[in-house]
Amino acid sequence: MEAARRWPLWLQGLALLWGRAVAGLEQISTTVPPAPAQACSAFSQKSCEECLKNVSCLWCYTNSTCIDYPVRSIFPPSSLCSLSNARWGVCWINFEALIIAMAVVAGLILVSLTVCCCYCCYCRRRSRRRRLEEEEEQIARKREERRLQSLQRKHERKMKHDEIRKKYGLLQDSDNPYSRFENE
Repeated sequence: MEAARRWPLWLQGLALLWGRAVAGLEQISTTVPPAPAQACSAFSQKSCEECLKNVSCLWCYTNSTCIDYPVRSIFPPSSLCSLSNARWGVCWINFEALIIAMAVVAGLILVSLTVCCCYCCYCRRRSRRRRLEEEEEQIARKREERRLQSLQRKHERKMKHDEIRKKYGLLQDSDNPYSRFENE
């Protein structure tokens, strides 16, 4: 309930900031103290700019009246003024276009956040898959290196054993490996 009451104030503040940014900083006077707030009806039959200087006012173009913004509801009811003829915050954009523009901006922000999250998840998954493939390749490389080292050590042991057999005359003739062993 409290948030529903604050929503129009937030919306009004956003429009005021938007209007100030568009109007430029030269219009903001820092030396003159702000004028006391007047009733919005006092600005009726005057200009839209004068009416909208007060943030709590809403200008209706159909009958050129300045009315208090209905803070109980987010949007002014059509009985007060139609959305296409209502101006709030700035005179050059109607309330309908303001709502549409804010909805489009909010939608773009949500879509871009969703796209960014999906892209980041995809990249993370892809990098994780690449990392796993690199680790598997590394493990296979190390396994092959160990196998080659093992074969090399086996060959060196065989050479050493053959030298010892040759030294003591136990080496069989390679031409005839089935020759009979003779005892002397």
